[in-house]
Amino acid sequence: MEAITATILANEPTLRLGVFVGVLSAMMVVEAIAPRRNLIQGRARRWPSNLGIVIVNTLLMRLIIPLPPVGIAFMATERGWGLFNIWTAPTAIALVGSFLLLDIAIYGQHFAFHKVGALWRLHRMHHADVDVDVTTGSRFHPVEIALSIGIKMALVVVIGAPAAAVLLFEIALNATSLFNHANINLPRTLDAAVRLVVVTPDMHRVHHSLHRDETDSNFGFNLPWWDHLFGTYRAQPRDGHEAMALGISEFRDPREQRLDRMLVQPFRDGTNTQ
Repeated sequence: MEAITATILANEPTLRLGVFVGVLSAMMVVEAIAPRRNLIQGRARRWPSNLGIVIVNTLLMRLIIPLPPVGIAFMATERGWGLFNIWTAPTAIALVGSFLLLDIAIYGQHFAFHKVGALWRLHRMHHADVDVDVTTGSRFHPVEIALSIGIKMALVVVIGAPAAAVLLFEIALNATSLFNHANINLPRTLDAAVRLVVVTPDMHRVHHSLHRDETDSNFGFNLPWWDHLFGTYRAQPRDGHEAMALGISEFRDPREQRLDRMLVQPFRDGTNTQ
C-alpha cells in the first residue's frame, strides 16, 4: 500500500491533468453521439466561458494559495495533527475514512452554499448555465473555489488525512463533477445501477432545475448516499429530463454566458437573492 501511495503522490501533476483531460474528452464525445437533451444556447456561446473560468481559477489559486490541500496534508502528518495522525490507523482505513469524511463534508458545504444568502450569490454562477453539460462541471466562481479550498484545508488538518487520500479525493471529485454534469443518455437500467454508488447525470440534473425545490436536492458530487441519509434525494424531475427547464430565471439572457458577466454576477442584484 505504501508503494502505491508513493507512486500516486510522485505522479500528482500527470494524474490530475490526465484524469481531467481524459474524462472531459470522453464526455464530450459521448455527448456528441448520445445527448440526453437538446441544447438551448449551444456550445459555441458557452464553452469558451465555461472552460475559460477553469484557466482563470487555476491561475488565481496558484497565486493566492501557495500551499494546496495536499501540501497541508503533508504538514499535518509531519506535525502529528488530526485524527488519523493521533490515532495510528492502518493505511487502508485512513485512506477510506478520509475519503468518506471529506465527501460528506463537501456535501455539507454544498448544502450551505444553497442555504446561506451570501454563499448562494457565489454559487449561483454555476447554476446560471441553461445548458448543463460536461463543461458546467468546472464552472465555479473563483471566490467559491477559494472558499472551498480553505474549508478543505481545515478539514484535512482536523481529519489528519493522508496526502494520498486528499489527492485521490480531489481527482475523484473533479472527475465525477465532469461526469455527473455531462449531457449523456445513460440507459435507465444502467443509471439505476450506477447511482447506487456514484452520482449520475440524471440524478444531478435534477439539482439544476429551474424549480427551487428541485435545485435544493441531490447535493452529492461523488457519492449519492448522503442525500439518502439526510433526506435531500430526489429521483426524477417533475417535468421530465427532456422538458425540464435548467438554470436561474433572472440569468437566462445569452449575454450572461460571457466570462466577464459570469465573474461579476455574484455582485449584481436579482430577484432571486438566495
